[in-house]
Amino acid sequence: MVDDAPNTAAAAEDTSAAPQPAPIRQRRIGRLRAPINRWEALLLGLLCIAVALGIWWFLTRGESAEDRIVSPTRLPSVAETFDSFKSLWFERALTRNTLASLRRVVLGFGLAALVGVPAGILCGCFTRLAAFLAPLTIFGRNIPMAALIPLSFSLFGIDEWQKIMFIFIAAVAFIVSDAAQAIRDVDGRYIDTAYTLGASRRQTILKVLVPLAMPNIFNSLRLLFGLAFGYIMLAEVIQVGGVSGLGGIINNSFRRGPKEHIYLVLLIIPLIALAIDRTLFWIQKQLFPFRYGGPGWLARGTRGLMHWWEGVKGLFFEPTDISSLTSGMAAGPAGAAVVAEPAAVAPDASQRDSSGNVDQETV
Repeated sequence: MVDDAPNTAAAAEDTSAAPQPAPIRQRRIGRLRAPINRWEALLLGLLCIAVALGIWWFLTRGESAEDRIVSPTRLPSVAETFDSFKSLWFERALTRNTLASLRRVVLGFGLAALVGVPAGILCGCFTRLAAFLAPLTIFGRNIPMAALIPLSFSLFGIDEWQKIMFIFIAAVAFIVSDAAQAIRDVDGRYIDTAYTLGASRRQTILKVLVPLAMPNIFNSLRLLFGLAFGYIMLAEVIQVGGVSGLGGIINNSFRRGPKEHIYLVLLIIPLIALAIDRTLFWIQKQLFPFRYGGPGWLARGTRGLMHWWEGVKGLFFEPTDISSLTSGMAAGPAGAAVVAEPAAVAPDASQRDSSGNVDQETV
């Protein structure tokens, strides 16, 4: 037997003698995807605002129009803009118009969510329905919304209903598409496991697919609400009687002045949208703490409400035995059943097609 010890020692000496690669130096600034703390992010955001205001001040500095880089008829100065806030608040009824615009957006977007989320869930579950509705969703997502203004006037008039329906049309196609995609993003193993554990198609949709997709659906609704809030400017382009809204203030200021009110409203709108977005994000964290973090108060309250409702239904209807289904599932969002791990038991032979896949339509 050949002794390999000398060869091993020589190889170890060669390895130790080989030059070691230099350690990679991590840059503190400019490193790709480097994490930053909350205070640093806040300071950088405030710095951006300060730079924007500084550029605005530099372009409009000077007492007379001849001393300024940009004419005051095109861009008023920072001081002139903020000095006109008093007239905007009292003479233009800023609070009342803001509430009117918010009410229109909430009603229109709420109606779009009420229609779009169930439709999107069904499209994500059934591909034939998705193919049937594809022309409408593609049309709604790609047509310029400004082109629908005359059509909305002819169909719904020029009163409050027109503005609500305009927001509905602007948002519903995006909601359907995003909800359907959230359902499609759920791993197919959860569906196979639910069928293996004896769940019906309805139970699989309501107890597996919807709870797993709901965090993404809610996040999409939060982002799309900001899009709908931007469309209110188009919806309020014409106002006959009643409260004109923020869009009406911009249109009236453009026609009759003062121009400072236009810039003030354009500054107020993002602040309102940011406040609403942060509120919705707080709700999102409370509803789905397992995904976004948070105490989960709303999740526990919703879970308790659902258990209470199941108990009430049990007083009037014979409860369905789904113990085999829930035994292989874990508590998910709002207490719904979510498949924990795929089961090892194979589906019945009658539930498979010719290729060996589970036939979800026949189970």
